[in-house]
Amino acid sequence: MKTNLYKFMAGLCLTSSLAITTGCIEETFPTNGATEEQLTSSDMATSAMVWAMPAALNKIETISDSYHWDWGYGSIMHVRDVMTEDMAVISSGYDWYQSWEQNIYQGESYVYPQFIWNYYWQAVLTTNKLISAINPESASEAQMGYLAVAHAFRAFFYLDMARMFEFLPNDKTTGTNVEGLTVPIVDENTTEEDARNNPRVPRAEMAEFILADLDFAEQNIDNLSESVKTLPHLDVIYGLKARYYMWLEDYANAQKYARMAIDATSSTPMSETECLSTTNGFNNIDAWMWGSQMVTEDESVQTGILNWASWMSNETSFGYSSQAPFLMIGASLYNRLSDTDFRKKMWVAPEGSALEGQTQFLTSSVFGNFGGRLSEYASVKFRPAEGNCDDYTVGAATAYPLMRVEEMYFIEAEAAAQQGNGQAQTMLTDFMTQYRDPEYTTTATGDALIDEIVFQKRIELWGEGLTFFDVKRLNMSVTRGYEGTNFADASRFNTNGRPAWMNLCIVQTEKNNNAALIGFENPDPSNAYPVWE
Repeated sequence: MKTNLYKFMAGLCLTSSLAITTGCIEETFPTNGATEEQLTSSDMATSAMVWAMPAALNKIETISDSYHWDWGYGSIMHVRDVMTEDMAVISSGYDWYQSWEQNIYQGESYVYPQFIWNYYWQAVLTTNKLISAINPESASEAQMGYLAVAHAFRAFFYLDMARMFEFLPNDKTTGTNVEGLTVPIVDENTTEEDARNNPRVPRAEMAEFILADLDFAEQNIDNLSESVKTLPHLDVIYGLKARYYMWLEDYANAQKYARMAIDATSSTPMSETECLSTTNGFNNIDAWMWGSQMVTEDESVQTGILNWASWMSNETSFGYSSQAPFLMIGASLYNRLSDTDFRKKMWVAPEGSALEGQTQFLTSSVFGNFGGRLSEYASVKFRPAEGNCDDYTVGAATAYPLMRVEEMYFIEAEAAAQQGNGQAQTMLTDFMTQYRDPEYTTTATGDALIDEIVFQKRIELWGEGLTFFDVKRLNMSVTRGYEGTNFADASRFNTNGRPAWMNLCIVQTEKNNNAALIGFENPDPSNAYPVWE
């Protein structure tokens, strides 16, 4: 049943601290049902388990139907983005992401980290079910391909969790006994008894576990016959390895696997026409290495509001973003970008600027042309499916990217620069002049070149949930308070290095079931920073 947006506006957008604690949430722990009865009587039966994994990306209401950020992996991508300085939001009361934007209610007893924790462990559960159900010694070729998919998805989820929950030093909180700790490991062999005394593992141990999954996937993914891009293939496995080695700051291997991903994929960098298309702009999975695709029948689409288009496309009449928590690029990021770079047209140009009037907008039967409605710096990167901004059964049945080949070019260039490779500047310049800005030049070297590569990557991957990882890895500051800022008053924080809020808290409900976590908590970063005035 389609949820009425206005019904929830008054009572649920600004809840009391009592309502947002996790006390009323059913306690869950990662291994609950980690294995299940064998379902491998046929390749078809196993296939049904495989499709549960891409379906998990768009699972809604993992906690309850009361929270309108509870719409799956795309929402967590959005959470990561609003934790940076790249995505600004000015709310009129509809913005459900204010706790992450304003660094409030981030401690272990609140529902916001609980959502992230619950989502990932339920997703891991779907992978463990399939892995536990297939015996590699007796599996068919098709089943070995499905098993490779499960290991790739599990590595994907654990790599996210490791980077999000790992405690790294920052300017506001101290975690002397948890520095470098990630999350517990729960695999297909973990029993309930094991799970009740399952400690957070250090980076090296988690890295070994993830690499084993990726190696297995790499060795067996050729058995997968399905070519759809909602499932990972060899190019994606290489891409995940490139991300993995960037996390470990093993830049030689990161460069190696980024190039292997580029060479293995059939995808090419999106053209200006593709990026700026009002009908297919960043909603077409065919343009990417890996993505999530929603269809009209999906529950998330049928809600009308708990889906990617609702929150990421400003040009809809059925979604949240169009109701005025417009998603904007941070003004400082936009202003640094050259006017000759076509990507700058993916945001509304400020009045009087060189690109004013050069962006094409959709027209709604409800709101009219969005060019007269959207604020300066507002995004038009993510278009509703088919450019349909009024019918949610069409417009929300869209795709969103999990991995694009463009990311691999930037990983390759940064990894080379991190090693002092003199070719890094050429790698960046070649990509930019060929695919983004024919007039691009840079004379940067050393740390300045690394900063320039990461800046261009932030522009390229804006809204795709990835900048968070670079900010945390590189100990970058987040600066939202400055003259001309377009961030809301309550989120104008300036940090000295990586923000404390990027060390996510493991939730109380997990400690209630896993004694090994008691005393090994990430400190609560809530309200740690003064607002810039």
